[in-house]
Amino acid sequence: MTRRPALRLAAVALALAGVLATAACSGGAGAPARTEPVAGGAAALPGPAPAGRALRPAPSGAPGAPAVTGPLTDGSRVAFADLWADRPVVLVFFSSWCTLCGQRQDALSDLARRHRDAVVFVGVVTEDKPPDVQRYLREHRVEYPVVVDGDGAISRSYAVREPPAVVLVAKGGALLRGWPGGVDAAALDDRLGELVLAP
Repeated sequence: MTRRPALRLAAVALALAGVLATAACSGGAGAPARTEPVAGGAAALPGPAPAGRALRPAPSGAPGAPAVTGPLTDGSRVAFADLWADRPVVLVFFSSWCTLCGQRQDALSDLARRHRDAVVFVGVVTEDKPPDVQRYLREHRVEYPVVVDGDGAISRSYAVREPPAVVLVAKGGALLRGWPGGVDAAALDDRLGELVLAP
């Protein structure tokens, strides 16, 4: 007679263990949600510039670029002046809903990867929703940091009315060139060779 309750208790314990194991494997209720790292955040910031990379000097008399600070997609802050202290900077103004931005982004992402040691690419996104921005960055394999220009102040400081737009800043902060309406990657690559990258 004492065997039956003991067997029942063992069966219940075994069933409960199975349920708990299944819940743990499937990420059931109460399990921490697995989240991907935030694209465009602090992890995308460049490390120190490699030694020995030759750059063209900025032309004398070039105006200084606005030295703004803004939040990255993960909430950490970045100062543009810290980025151009080491190397030239390409600012890519975009929005996820901008058709032309999307058409050019894959080639710009490839260009940024090719020149990652010599030039810092920085995205500046405005008038957008965080989930849409993350989807855009992942879809177009954007691996560089992205500043969220929530109130449009950064765009206005660079005279950008709407995306796309691209701005090239020399090492040290001289404003070299801007492209309202954006620029394709091949033309930008040519300008990098002419204006900032020494042969």
